[in-house]
Amino acid sequence: MSSSVLSPGGIVAMTTAAADRLIRSGSGDGALLYLHLLRRGGTFDAADVRKALGWPDERVRQAYQALAACSLVRKDADLSPAAAPPEPDSPPDYTAADIARELEGESPFPLLVREVERQLGKVLSTSDLKLLFTIFDYLALPAEVILLLTTWCVEEHERKYGPGQRPRMSQIKKEAFVWRRLGVDTTEAADAHIKHLSALRDRVGRLIPLVGISGRAPVEGERKYLEGWVEMGFDDGTIALAYERTVLKKGALNWAYMNSILRSWHQKGLHTVEQVEAGDSAWGRPAAGQPGAAPQGGPAPRPGESQARTRQDMDWLDRFLEKTEGKEM
Repeated sequence: MSSSVLSPGGIVAMTTAAADRLIRSGSGDGALLYLHLLRRGGTFDAADVRKALGWPDERVRQAYQALAACSLVRKDADLSPAAAPPEPDSPPDYTAADIARELEGESPFPLLVREVERQLGKVLSTSDLKLLFTIFDYLALPAEVILLLTTWCVEEHERKYGPGQRPRMSQIKKEAFVWRRLGVDTTEAADAHIKHLSALRDRVGRLIPLVGISGRAPVEGERKYLEGWVEMGFDDGTIALAYERTVLKKGALNWAYMNSILRSWHQKGLHTVEQVEAGDSAWGRPAAGQPGAAPQGGPAPRPGESQARTRQDMDWLDRFLEKTEGKEM
């Protein structure tokens, strides 16, 4: 015996012919887009679809073309995203009434609030809700991306401060602005960004003992140096070599001095120990083809000549770094 399984609610009507065409198309995205268009009275706006469904532009385009192939929508519609209005210099000053109105509406925001509260283990205050709504409305991040962002922030906070510790909503909002600036505004981009952050975190963890840090985690400034060197493309051995040269010169780790060494190598395209050993000896001497340069393909250096050149180059490097010590190059 069959019975209705549909929950009661507002009715959105669809003709039998349209339903048959959707079923034959086999396009799940097309069906979702068609339901969205029915809900909006047949009005298509790419930016509205992207925000409501959390889709990137290409997915919206493909879903629309699937409907057009079924003759369910016009084929001459403009699929380019609507021009976004200029953003204000700062987020709007949302009121408690704005939040209450959104919670009573049909947007994904109420479901987002409940899930964020579950992840943070608390009921969000009015201030917290305003911060969350800033991410949702002002930054226009899809709900799925906000949940991935919250999960990442919770995991990182627990890793730093212990199990059960939770970040403040202000910290999540700060990270959300970083994600938006980097263009992390789809689930695909969020997944890729989280993988990148995880790999960077693991790599920094392996570098900590190479720069003489033990028994503690690096502070924020130290972590930024380490992350910067990873982003430049240095391998572990090259960073260890820069640390060794820094300690030999300064007697201890000097972050600015070590950063100057690595940035100098980076500017010369030297990112491995082999490249540094081959290319470092060229600093301070004329380049190939210039007056005074050694001829290419010439005889190998005499015994002791290579070591003398290395000492000269190190002296030149010391003078160069002394001029830039304490500065970001």
